[in-house]
Amino acid sequence: MTPITGSIVALVTPMHEDGSVDYPTLRKLIDWHIAEGTDCIGVVGTTGESPTVSVEEHREIIRVSVEHARGRVPIMAGCGANSTAEAIELARFAKAVGADCQLQVVPYYNKPTQEGQYRHFRAIAEAVGDLPMVLYNVPGRTVADMQHDTVLRLAQVPGIVGIKEATGNIERAQWLVREAPKGFAIYSGDDPTAVALMLCGGQGNVSVTANVAPRAMHELCVAAIAGDARRAMEIQMRLMPVHKHLFVEANPIPVKWAMTRMGLCGPTLRLPMTPLASANEAVVEAALRASGLLA
Repeated sequence: MTPITGSIVALVTPMHEDGSVDYPTLRKLIDWHIAEGTDCIGVVGTTGESPTVSVEEHREIIRVSVEHARGRVPIMAGCGANSTAEAIELARFAKAVGADCQLQVVPYYNKPTQEGQYRHFRAIAEAVGDLPMVLYNVPGRTVADMQHDTVLRLAQVPGIVGIKEATGNIERAQWLVREAPKGFAIYSGDDPTAVALMLCGGQGNVSVTANVAPRAMHELCVAAIAGDARRAMEIQMRLMPVHKHLFVEANPIPVKWAMTRMGLCGPTLRLPMTPLASANEAVVEAALRASGLLA
């Protein structure tokens, strides 16, 4: 795989009013992201409501995304599960339909040990090693936290090519940049601190904000990766209200409301996700206006 760098959107999964997946809008979003310069499209991750789509829907979202992208942009397929067997099954499907790489989150709820995490990801790599794997550490959601030494062990496993580091802890990220083997990519998974991680040597950002500001996030990543701190921070300062307030409630509740407000998709979420509280609608709208995303 040609190493992916830049802005990787953590794409929402658009849904019809009845809760079914809105594939026509999914295709439109992919076209829009390609036109706006998004460097890679990540599907069926946390922002894509992976916990509430069925296995069949999960597969179909990956298939449709790969088919519609037609090689114009890489597709990073969310294949994570808290069952190793299910994660392997999803990864095998993603490979079969032509995804460019897989995103594998630390197993959630069952709280595996560091050794359990290592064996989980190694087993997936051994079973589907020809589909490059990006690890995903987000302890705020999974509870289990993949420690630095575990990441370094996994970086030695063939087929594991990088990590989405979503703790927001820049010191942790710097140690990864310093000690990970050459060719192992460090991506931010935290929009507010992504510039800092990339200026420290990270290769890109898996972004929620890119759902509403794809061109700006692409330009921010290009500048930060090139070491142009002045340009990167100019964009960052403009987008800070969005970075912050797209998390005024649990993701993807605010970003789906924002996208609806911008005419990009419908507002439907699946339970237990609920619509954005009316008191927060003005907060998110103000953030979009402050960032220049609404007139």
